[in-house]
Amino acid sequence: MTNAGPGWAGRQMRGIAGLGRALLFLGMVSVSMACNADAGSGAPALLARAEKGKSHSEERRRPAAADKSPYGQNPAEYVLTFSEEFDRFDRSRWNDHIWYERSNPSINYAVEDGVLKIWPERDATGRFFNRTIDTDGHFYQQYGYFEMEAKLPRGKGTWPAFWLFAHPGKRRPEIDIMEAYAGGVAPWGFTDGDGIARPKSYGITIWHDKDFRAGGEKHDSRGDLSTHFHRYAVKWEPDRQTFYFDGKQVYTLRVYMSDPMYILLDLWFGSASGEPDENTPEGKDNSYQIRYVRAWQFR
Repeated sequence: MTNAGPGWAGRQMRGIAGLGRALLFLGMVSVSMACNADAGSGAPALLARAEKGKSHSEERRRPAAADKSPYGQNPAEYVLTFSEEFDRFDRSRWNDHIWYERSNPSINYAVEDGVLKIWPERDATGRFFNRTIDTDGHFYQQYGYFEMEAKLPRGKGTWPAFWLFAHPGKRRPEIDIMEAYAGGVAPWGFTDGDGIARPKSYGITIWHDKDFRAGGEKHDSRGDLSTHFHRYAVKWEPDRQTFYFDGKQVYTLRVYMSDPMYILLDLWFGSASGEPDENTPEGKDNSYQIRYVRAWQFR
């Protein structure tokens, strides 16, 4: 990712020096272990294009329950190992905080209508706080295909992400499948007519360890990632990682990583998105919305 986010080390420093915003991480190897089984003058036109043609039925459309094959892939090559359709928030497979922190008692997440929602909110201190939802201790996998369908939040400071991570000993292998910075300089995001930052691009980054970046890419979606649901995915092989956006390959890197990793979904604040301001929408209507998260192993 050019001008990418700070990775684990940068996040940890922010978490210590700032609001307790910390880091993110990922890793590899398929051990299915489940404890339970635009900016500037072009911005208005961009926004109009994103909104045009969006229907209520499209927003509510969900994949058929029986169709759980990797989007754009040959289903015969995979076996489903993890499927979260968010019928409820299952605490036997999901934590609501990252391992080095305690859960913030202010609740800014919920499962509604088959969608996990995480929204910007201030806690008792009056500050925006980070929320992490992960499978640490419940589900890990080495290699395979990992996919999420989601719609991103708006607002300066918002930093939603989908990643894989592990923390064996002092090492911090990490695969950032998607990190978005609505408040970042173009092409990260753009500002609409109401002065609200909207996400347009997202970052992909691979970390061998917290200070060892293997590679990355900034993918420009050429649209507003907060108006429609999109699929973000990675195909993790022993010697290569290939990333997909709505089933189309957007980046590949020859890299060797073998640590089994767990799944993280989070809404943090800061990094390239800047600090939230008075125009950052708060509340459930501005949620990071996830329809599903799935993982497959190779046959």
